[in-house]
Amino acid sequence: MKKNLWQILQVVLGIVIGALITLTLVRYREERHLVKTRYTDWRKLNLVLDLVQKNYVDTINREGMTDAAVVAALAKLDPHSVYLPPVQLEASQEELAGNFDGIGIQFNVPNDTAIVLEVIAGGPSEKVGLQPGDRLLKVDDKVIAGVHFPQDSMVRRIKGPSGTEVTITVKRGPEEIPFKITRGKIPVHSVDAAFMLSDTVGYLRLGKFSRTTYDECHKAALQLKEEGMRHLIFDVRDNSGGYMDQALLLSNDYLSRGDTIVYIEGLHRAREVYKADGSGKLQDVGLTVLISENSASASEIFAGAIQDNDRGQLVGRRSFGKGLVQEPFFFSDNSGVRLTVARYYTPSGRCIQKPYDNYYYDIYNRYVDGEIFSADSVKLDTTDIHRTRSGRIVYGGGGIMPDVFVPMDTTRASNFYIACNRKATQMRYAAYVFDRYSARILPISTFEDMDRFLSILNLKVEFPAWARKNDGILCTEAEWDESAPYLVPQLKALIARYSKLGENAFYKYYLPVDTTLEAAEALL
Repeated sequence: MKKNLWQILQVVLGIVIGALITLTLVRYREERHLVKTRYTDWRKLNLVLDLVQKNYVDTINREGMTDAAVVAALAKLDPHSVYLPPVQLEASQEELAGNFDGIGIQFNVPNDTAIVLEVIAGGPSEKVGLQPGDRLLKVDDKVIAGVHFPQDSMVRRIKGPSGTEVTITVKRGPEEIPFKITRGKIPVHSVDAAFMLSDTVGYLRLGKFSRTTYDECHKAALQLKEEGMRHLIFDVRDNSGGYMDQALLLSNDYLSRGDTIVYIEGLHRAREVYKADGSGKLQDVGLTVLISENSASASEIFAGAIQDNDRGQLVGRRSFGKGLVQEPFFFSDNSGVRLTVARYYTPSGRCIQKPYDNYYYDIYNRYVDGEIFSADSVKLDTTDIHRTRSGRIVYGGGGIMPDVFVPMDTTRASNFYIACNRKATQMRYAAYVFDRYSARILPISTFEDMDRFLSILNLKVEFPAWARKNDGILCTEAEWDESAPYLVPQLKALIARYSKLGENAFYKYYLPVDTTLEAAEALL
């Protein structure tokens, strides 16, 4: 009996000792892999990347993993804090720099062949003889016409460092002509158009806030003032912003000494208040600012300064709603981070930054909710109340509401017009007209001469016939009557831009059917 008990005890002791040894080994292994982490010093992120490098089963792409980790981390902040790899950083800087390396043309691709719309004055292409209306066939030996060549790839092939050569082969009439062009620095204009609407009313359209924006706007506005302008309609619709300092300089031109333009503040940025210094040359000019749902950032700083100081009226639709200030940080591998460091506030103290939820679907939601078509559908934060200098109520959050709301006009969108838009029929017809009359169109440099030329075109007969023959689009008499008030100005604008008048001609002829501009003019 005692022998049996001893045998049982031996078995039990063996099991216990074995369990203890196993537990010790497990704990040893766990302790080997237990890494102490703290969130406060980013230690966990560094350790994870280090563990992957030392233990992962396959070879890893360290560059790709690092970039992915950075992108994921910044995505937890706000929509405008972003990582920019070298190629993207270069492109973003070039877009706002005010110049780039290239050959100096603006082109469009209405039908699988790029057509030159503008040859930049003084640029490499003008010096060798390229003209508006030329069709781009080849870049060096690469065929780019009629082969569905991607437009962004086309741009990359044409652009290149200053001093390098490229051969552009164009079709001009029946001829194919090669041009050897030495690339150079090409100015990028932020002012799309500036001209007089009447004897006393000027119009200026600003496309973006680049490094040259203030100088361009200042020069253009003073020129209009010399031509008799007493009131300026300043158009920043669809202007997505850019450099903040240019918005400050631009606002300073129109505001009185001591007027607040904007102030910025962040957790690690003390409040900075920017005021007008009274040196502006356009303080005596009446002002109306046109804004839209795509007016953002620097354009909202300008619009907010004008509205809150009661310097002029805002006309259009609620702006985008970007009230954040970014600062760039650069790395030695030519990549960088654009990081939000502060919020900006309009003179009345409102931050117009919209919520981050569904950020990039917000504009779409405005269409769905009917805001684009009715002021009654606009969702304002009526709890965030501020007042302009004269005591008018304005609201913070979600963009800037204009003083005069103008809904989007969809009443003229006939079936014929929509069908033409789908196939870019208007643009290709304009190119066809240029081919027929290039010798007459190219030299035109005044609106009076352009009016005389356009008067000889029987658009009512010719355009529907061309649309039927080339695109198979039929147009009844009733559809033409419905479409013509909107379509004819567009056709004239597209044809006129091939002349020396360029983009000024496009906007001059197109704007008469612009309901927002019409509302602004009615206020005068």
